[in-house]
Amino acid sequence: MPEPSQETIERLLTRSHRLGADPANTNYAGGNTSAKGVATDPASGEDVELLWVKGSGGDLGTLAESGLAVLRLDRLRGLTRVYPGPEREDEMVAAFDYCLHGRGGAAPSIDTAMHGLVDSAHVDHLHPDSGIALATAADGEKLTERCFGDRVVWVPWRRPGFQLGLDIAELKAANPQAIGCILGGHGITAWGETSDECEARSLEIIRTAAEFLAENGRAEPFGPRIAEYEPLPDAERRARAAALAPVLRGLASTDRRQLGHFTDSAVVLDFLAGAEHPRLAALGTSCPDHFLRTKVRPMVLDLPPSAPLEQTIERLRELHEDYRADYRAYYERHAEPDSPAMRGADPAIVLVPGVGMFSFGADAQTARVAGEFYVNAINVMRGAESVSAYAPIPESEKFRIEYWSLEEAKLRRRPAPKPLAGRVALVTGGGSGIGKATVRRLAAEGACVVVADRAFDAAQEVAGELGRDTAVAVRADVTDEDEVGAAFAAGALAFGGIDLVVNNAGLSVSKPLLETSAADWDLQHDVMARGSFLVSREAARQMVAQGLGGDLVYIVSKNSVFAGPSNVAYGAAKADQAHQVRLLAAELGEHGIRVNGVNPDGVVRGSGIFAGGWGAQRAAVYGVEEEELGAFYAKRTLLKREVLPEHVANAVFVLTAGELGHTTGLHVPVDAGVAAAFLR
Repeated sequence: MPEPSQETIERLLTRSHRLGADPANTNYAGGNTSAKGVATDPASGEDVELLWVKGSGGDLGTLAESGLAVLRLDRLRGLTRVYPGPEREDEMVAAFDYCLHGRGGAAPSIDTAMHGLVDSAHVDHLHPDSGIALATAADGEKLTERCFGDRVVWVPWRRPGFQLGLDIAELKAANPQAIGCILGGHGITAWGETSDECEARSLEIIRTAAEFLAENGRAEPFGPRIAEYEPLPDAERRARAAALAPVLRGLASTDRRQLGHFTDSAVVLDFLAGAEHPRLAALGTSCPDHFLRTKVRPMVLDLPPSAPLEQTIERLRELHEDYRADYRAYYERHAEPDSPAMRGADPAIVLVPGVGMFSFGADAQTARVAGEFYVNAINVMRGAESVSAYAPIPESEKFRIEYWSLEEAKLRRRPAPKPLAGRVALVTGGGSGIGKATVRRLAAEGACVVVADRAFDAAQEVAGELGRDTAVAVRADVTDEDEVGAAFAAGALAFGGIDLVVNNAGLSVSKPLLETSAADWDLQHDVMARGSFLVSREAARQMVAQGLGGDLVYIVSKNSVFAGPSNVAYGAAKADQAHQVRLLAAELGEHGIRVNGVNPDGVVRGSGIFAGGWGAQRAAVYGVEEEELGAFYAKRTLLKREVLPEHVANAVFVLTAGELGHTTGLHVPVDAGVAAAFLR
């Protein structure tokens, strides 16, 4: 008798987490696990046998009970009586809805039939590199027999679906000694009567395949190494990558804006140094989970890393045009009248010998994961080429899956993007005060953020709150050209480039004119006037290279137009920033780069400037206690409200989120109404 429901679910989730935690077992969001068990039908009070299986779009490593689809086995297996055949098997996914138990949990995936029809209490379907290497070898069936004997059987390539489930169920019934199968061109499936047995068998197949490849594989499966394609030294390689990333991101965003990710792991660099990498890359990936994220094949640069940068960029532009033409031709070769419209002809993977791999996607996680999947594909090619020849599934089959109506339906289920989705921001002084509030607001609205601050620990703390696919921390003293350049390079390597820059770094020393030293003057002008100039210049370089336009926002001050007492150095530096807004708006408009400013009144609470002594100095000037300074500022405004960091962040968002797309050269007061600072 199958075990009761809650114990079944707990065992399934535990197994899934263990399998999904190791990329040697399966890729992110790839594969699925299942278990069969008994629960009480609330309508009849009788026991019913159910299937719990990972639903569409989930990830094994983080699978929760809510990510499981729950189906009645009698109904699911009853579908075999009405199955119309492979020509109409897409209809069967809709039929799964009639098999759901209660609300059914997550949406059932296309692999549900495999799990329900195989006569075993527990089933795993995974995409390990070692298993796919055998699955994509030209003589994969013979190699599977050599590797496993009759313990693992071969299943010829078939697109995932109901018929594949029937095929595997039939092979299992005909081979009672088998613990699982290799799915041609695809992956592995294993089964067991207990959760532990199923997991052990999955791991046995993965381990045995890896050992077989290691023991029988030839050296240099990617061919002899090409000296001129050897990796550049570390620092030079990453500098080259940072220079190329914005250009490539702009090209990859021709149809729709993309985020980027850079990978220069030894796996990638070794592949690109081999003589066979152009041939293998042209064959494309094979496992459906791979090419759905990497596209049918990558774009590959055919110049060595020693080529001049401008020549490399020009060649990449030419290759991009060729790639788009080839992709359109691929679509036209295979599209049927009812095929979904072409989704875009830009590459998802760009390979640059001696430098590394650039991957692209609609968000940072998608871009990063696309690169991880291509690393999986490289491992697969290495294994297949070491014992045979890499032979992925036919291009026509790839198209059938890439433009599958079921994949189109999965895309439609995605939530609507947030206003700043696909944008990358760099915020100076992002570790505290207005900068910190701005980082949080931009991230909440969908942007990825480079948190730049001279206080690196503070930047790390803010970035750590948001996670690696949302934020990266960099140390940046805005008065230092090299550190400013390094901050933008970090953004290019992490996310592909920068679209939105907030010049927020600042400080202040409040003294009367006769007590203001030249050092006081120089310090404030170095940070705010010179620093904003250096940051904006680097931003413009990167934005022009991308060709995607952009936003520069200066956090200025009402003091740029209001003549307050004992404030000459700060006020003059802020006035310099205010005029930079106008100058750069006039100069950069032709590139689609908008430049605007925000003029706050004194932001006391949460402000690094005020906490660093400025608050005490200004309180002394106005003859109030420091803890009363915020209330003092509020009383002198028309609205009688204190200005907080979040209010300034709101203005940055409004200026950059798209609704003011025709606005540049504007200064937005965020001062609760200071009449003397009205712009005129």
